[in-house]
Amino acid sequence: MRSLTIFFSFFTITFFSLAQSSDTLMFQGEDHFKNMKQLTFGGDNAEAYFSPDGKSIVFQRTHANEGIPCDQIFYGKLPQNEKDTFKYKMVSTGRGRTTCAYFMPDGKHILYASTHLTDSACPPVPDRSVIKKYVWPIYTSFDIFITDLEGNITKQLTSTDGYDAEAVVSPKGDKIIFTSMRNGDLDLYTMNLDGSGVKQITNTLGYDGGAWFSPDGSKIVWRASRPKSEEDVKEYKELLKQGLVAPTQMEVFIANADGSNARQITSLGNANWAPNFDYTGSRIIFASNHEYKRGFPFNLYMIKLDGSDLEKLSRDNGFDAFPMFSPKGKKLIFSSNRNNGGTRDTNLFIADWVE
Repeated sequence: MRSLTIFFSFFTITFFSLAQSSDTLMFQGEDHFKNMKQLTFGGDNAEAYFSPDGKSIVFQRTHANEGIPCDQIFYGKLPQNEKDTFKYKMVSTGRGRTTCAYFMPDGKHILYASTHLTDSACPPVPDRSVIKKYVWPIYTSFDIFITDLEGNITKQLTSTDGYDAEAVVSPKGDKIIFTSMRNGDLDLYTMNLDGSGVKQITNTLGYDGGAWFSPDGSKIVWRASRPKSEEDVKEYKELLKQGLVAPTQMEVFIANADGSNARQITSLGNANWAPNFDYTGSRIIFASNHEYKRGFPFNLYMIKLDGSDLEKLSRDNGFDAFPMFSPKGKKLIFSSNRNNGGTRDTNLFIADWVE
């Protein structure tokens, strides 16, 4: 979602020899982080998001050695003291590929996308010996479901042909925003919590995805590609016909919650993605590789809503992404290659936030 684990798996494998992370939780210059803790150890762990009360998280995890060949959704309560360990359990079906988990307003149900109705096996990844560039697969078998904390699916929200995923819920508790290809392009849509009242809110050619609501629910932020030249438009459309998209040129956009007054707030180049509002709603935190011509590493940055005051937050030489503030802004959780013992593992980290 907000992106697929394939994204950081590919980059960590491709640039592993160039960007091994030091075995440390904190790097010099990470002044906004304090008391950092590592929550997971091993595999690819990403898209960790807080429950409404900030006491639990959902996330997606791949670990082939543990019998999880592609992303499944997990739930766990955060440790409350130094002696506690982070314990988690799978709440998706264990079939197909899943992504984009998010808590429903009651904190007792979870939203996520899954391919399991089409095939219980993991869907195939793109053959890069044939498509000689980095691409994401846009699986048409993704639909959006609601599960309880025991893993029982209680409702299927989408059943339209084509990709439906990348869903989150407004803090107001009235709307879900998601990405769909039901119109032939990758656009943002909103719907009611029961799946009714679907409305398209973006319509510009390009990949619109990974959207989030502001804390008061009045605005949205998302990442988007905007092919402009005849060559870029042709390539985008040809890849889309194959169920693929190249996510290497994306910028951050914001708009009102209904899609009106949309405007681009970054023009940094390369991939600027996984954006989210901070706890005040006045800044955007996001991941970017714009400083590096080779496309790696990815670090976390913060910027004001008018595109000013860009600040670099993280300093890992590998991969930092998928940031989310706790509801009151006291904690920040994100995924990183740091402290992985020289492996390709991506784990979850949580830290106190320091202004």
